Amino acid sequence: MAHGGKAVARHEGQVLFVTGAYPHEVVQAEVTEAKKRHSFARALAIFEPSPHRRAAPCPHFGPCGGCQWQSAEPGAQAEWKREIVADQLRFVGKLGNVEVRPTISPGPEFGYRNRMDFALVGGRPALHREESQELVELSVCLLLVAPLFQLFVDLPIRPLADRVTLRAGVATGETAVLFDDEHGVIHEEVAGHTFRVTDRAFFQANTAGAEELVRLVTEVLAPGPNDRLLDGYAGGGLFAATVGAGCREVVAVESDPVAVADLKANADLVPVRAKFESSRPRLPRSWDLVVVDPPRAGLGREGVETVVAGHPRTVALVACDPASFARDAALFTNAGYRLEYAQPVDMFPQTFHIEIVGAFSR
Repeated sequence: MAHGGKAVARHEGQVLFVTGAYPHEVVQAEVTEAKKRHSFARALAIFEPSPHRRAAPCPHFGPCGGCQWQSAEPGAQAEWKREIVADQLRFVGKLGNVEVRPTISPGPEFGYRNRMDFALVGGRPALHREESQELVELSVCLLLVAPLFQLFVDLPIRPLADRVTLRAGVATGETAVLFDDEHGVIHEEVAGHTFRVTDRAFFQANTAGAEELVRLVTEVLAPGPNDRLLDGYAGGGLFAATVGAGCREVVAVESDPVAVADLKANADLVPVRAKFESSRPRLPRSWDLVVVDPPRAGLGREGVETVVAGHPRTVALVACDPASFARDAALFTNAGYRLEYAQPVDMFPQTFHIEIVGAFSR
């Protein structure tokens, strides 16, 4: 499996990335885009199926681009994700002999999403067809937690609305339905702490997964009462309020104003409102521990330089893109840190998306 969820094939000396195929299958495929060094294709027929292939339970699987791997068994999905992380570290980060631990699956394989954003077609929820701007109208979405599934089924028709966001607090039972630019606040509980989540502000979309990330970051950092923790891209304070609870001081950096307001409500601190990459002039001279949870593009050179400027002894990098994670891991290595291990977390079963917690030390 390649990063991005496509199976890798070779035909007449050329590499093809095949949508809808799984490793060790024999398929008939149609080339959809030909390039000089590789091509993209789509499986039309499966002649020899993988032993891990199964019937997809969702009636929209295939046309809907929300899930890519529903027709694969959960154990296979988890192993592919571990292999993808290892491959990206090896080929993109040029890092060999790194321990990539078996993928952790923290919750159910369906009914795990506490937030979902849909386009609307004639007032009904829709998602894009894979690699297309075409919308597929949906009658069900099996990824939604139970309260959201019922909201989805009973969703009122808003023919003039373009999009809708469904959110739920799994632990609190609160729900919100936000059409277009409507506003709303819910609360969620993670690791014994209640968080305010406003509107469409970022919060982990899998509550069981958020619990697991807190546990893993705590395991990496092993915070103590004399430690100063730097929390970069702090969002609403998931790590500041939990991992940081036992620290002497927490310095949390966040640029989004809505997230900053939530952060103030969720953690007993004064946030540094700034882009993390340019926040160094406003930070203390040193810190002992760092947790960073950057967007998909990763930390990049400026972000890594900001992290290492305080000479922390341990860094927990939470990443949602294996290639970005590998690039950042190489930058940390060049800065004198060692990647002790990478821990994939299957926050989004039925899709190729992977969350990773990396443990770095110097």
